[in-house]
Amino acid sequence: MFLGVDGGGTKTALCLITRDGRVAAQAHVASSYYFSEGIGLVERVLRDGVGQVCADAGISPRDIHHAFFGLPSYGESSGDLPALDAAPRAVLEHNRYACDNDMVCGWAGSLGGVDGINVIGGTGSMTYGERAGRGARVGGWGELFSDEGSAYWVAVQGLNVFTRMSDGRLPEGPLLEVLRRHLGLGSDLDLVDVVLNRWQGGRSEIAGLARQVVEAAGLGDGHAVAVLDEAGRELALLVDATRQRLGFTADEAVPVSYSGGIFGAGAVLGAFGRELHALHGGYELRQPLYPPVVGAAIYAAKLAGSPLDDVALDRLRATPTPVDA
Repeated sequence: MFLGVDGGGTKTALCLITRDGRVAAQAHVASSYYFSEGIGLVERVLRDGVGQVCADAGISPRDIHHAFFGLPSYGESSGDLPALDAAPRAVLEHNRYACDNDMVCGWAGSLGGVDGINVIGGTGSMTYGERAGRGARVGGWGELFSDEGSAYWVAVQGLNVFTRMSDGRLPEGPLLEVLRRHLGLGSDLDLVDVVLNRWQGGRSEIAGLARQVVEAAGLGDGHAVAVLDEAGRELALLVDATRQRLGFTADEAVPVSYSGGIFGAGAVLGAFGRELHALHGGYELRQPLYPPVVGAAIYAAKLAGSPLDDVALDRLRATPTPVDA
């Protein structure tokens, strides 16, 4: 069996698959984003998740033939790499695994591992692409000063619109009442208490408010619509920078796909597609073939020297699997 692990800013997804493309077990556990809680979090989360899928499949971790762990923030602090690379060993009790950034899961899943570019629009945002054996990453600098187009970025832009509407610096729109209701605000200034005091500026909690921005846009809030349009544009710019880094020629087709919850908003996906085609005529926008966690499992099989055949891949496409991490 092959194990795929897709770590995310909100949750960590795990999927155990067989050589013939059957899903043996799947699970969601807590986020493995460790920058705020310390690197020890990674092993604890992996132990919980691996324990769950192995129990469901009726195997022990030692029975896993190979595993791939896509970990958030992997490679963004070089001093942490030895500890991150070692964490799965303590859980699996063997060395048949590899680790990398979770961006690889999104690429492997959405495009099935072929040359092209995948953009992640989850809690954070970034791209990963490959061409002729060369990989490139763009974005993923973190929510404090980057991650444009991500759920966190959309939520922060929405919160900013809320404050300006409340002050009278913008005309009131549906977003004002949507957030008041969702957060149970007694007064608008209670927003400060909720986000900074109760949530302590929590990354996941704030990113979750992107849903309310999408809701307000659906109710006709022009400023919320503008936020989602800009999110799509920013995500397209990440892709275009990746294309240039990978050296795709001007007349070369560039497969592009996407992963992450922000693309569940039709307005974002639509703006993303429009901006892509405005930037370069060779982009081929494709619907994701598999969720990132399944991509991780497929990649694990490839790393083991036992890539899944077409029959197994087709079976996986027809199998219900977890939502994106």
